[in-house]
Amino acid sequence: MIISLLNQKGGVGKTTLAVSLAGQLTQLGSRVLLIDADPQGSALDWAAAREGEPLFPVVGLPRPTVHKEIQGFVGDYDHIVIDGAPRVTDLARSVIMASDVVVIPVQPSPYDIWSAEEVVGLVNEGAIYKEKLKSCFVINRKIVNTAIGRDVKEALANYDLSILDVTVGQRVVFAEAVASGLVVSEVAPKSNAATEVKAFANELLKF
Repeated sequence: MIISLLNQKGGVGKTTLAVSLAGQLTQLGSRVLLIDADPQGSALDWAAAREGEPLFPVVGLPRPTVHKEIQGFVGDYDHIVIDGAPRVTDLARSVIMASDVVVIPVQPSPYDIWSAEEVVGLVNEGAIYKEKLKSCFVINRKIVNTAIGRDVKEALANYDLSILDVTVGQRVVFAEAVASGLVVSEVAPKSNAATEVKAFANELLKF
């Protein structure tokens, strides 16, 4: 399965989710490749911060030819996770065309909900050419017990796109793991963050 994390708005936590998802799929026994399609190279920076053996390989492909170049990797991996780029429309379109599932991370804020229109439009455009393309929202960086956290699913329903049941909270352990080139299950395997990432991966595999 080729799963991309994509949002035209920056700062939604897509790289952290992409890294976390790739780590969880690896720990489930799958052969996983993470493609960094963001010119900022945040996933590559994460990989460079890691000491010792990599948990999974990370390759940089910040080019609008991802959908073509990815074919050279498909046979070697069970899953490929793509960390997409914000604000680069041609690259986003290429990532969408490369994907089986496009996951749109959205923070529970009005700005994120309003700005989702652009990426939803790109996904709907891609679905015209790729009939089996699946897409969904995942609520990320949710602050527990806040009204906006509870109401965001209702607001996103206006986009007529699937919304994953799992939500991922805003937790310090994600930043601590990223700084060391690790994933949360390595830093705090029994934490709420690790549980949420596991649920996120499991729901996607059934999507």
